[in-house]
Amino acid sequence: MRDHNKAFCRLVAETIDCPGPVFEFGSYQVEGQEGYANLREFFPGKEYVGCDMRPGPGVDRLEDVTAIRLPDASAGTVLCIETFEHVFEVRRAFDEVARILRPGGVFVITSPLNFRIHGYPDDYWRMTPNCLRRLLEPYAARLTGSQGYHAFPHTVMGLAIKAPLPGESPARLAKLVAAYSEWGRRTAASRPVAVKLRRLIAQTYRSKGERRQVADYYATQFVIDVEHDAAAGPGQDQGSPIHTAA
Repeated sequence: MRDHNKAFCRLVAETIDCPGPVFEFGSYQVEGQEGYANLREFFPGKEYVGCDMRPGPGVDRLEDVTAIRLPDASAGTVLCIETFEHVFEVRRAFDEVARILRPGGVFVITSPLNFRIHGYPDDYWRMTPNCLRRLLEPYAARLTGSQGYHAFPHTVMGLAIKAPLPGESPARLAKLVAAYSEWGRRTAASRPVAVKLRRLIAQTYRSKGERRQVADYYATQFVIDVEHDAAAGPGQDQGSPIHTAA
């Protein structure tokens, strides 16, 4: 788990009303990330179930996200953090998550785009931001976007809420975008001087595309979609783009 994905989950928990029980699919903490990849602490007081296809650190229940052994509408929140690139039947996994989420439930997902192949146990997919946006269309409210150089971002991320929506959902989604963008700016600014200097020197021998990847690492681009008939209040925007640069 990379630091920005963990920060995104923390800010989701602080900003969005994430009902319990919380199910994390892909909760196995790989070697070297024991403890660091633990997201439970962000949801205190809520039932939290870590699910994966193999037993190990962080796993409470063995589950295949393409054939979840849970009843319909039994989960309040589902987390899939850097998980779906490892799922071959990825469309089936999206359908299963939608099935088990109860009305008003929250789905949080992140996935790498410009990132090395990494097998846990294998690596199959890379989703673009628009791909994720389309896959989340069944939900009443969606926040989808990416982090990094806009032409080839390193990470795609999203949050979807199943109808009916709490009335404050659009405002909370906008607040999440603002909080996450501010985290990126602070993190970029707080890098040690030696790191900033090394990155600056490295720019001299990198290609134009590589320079943009480095310079825009913490830049974000998000779109908020809210179905008018699913929101409690009138006049909610659909497809509002929000861009920030670190």
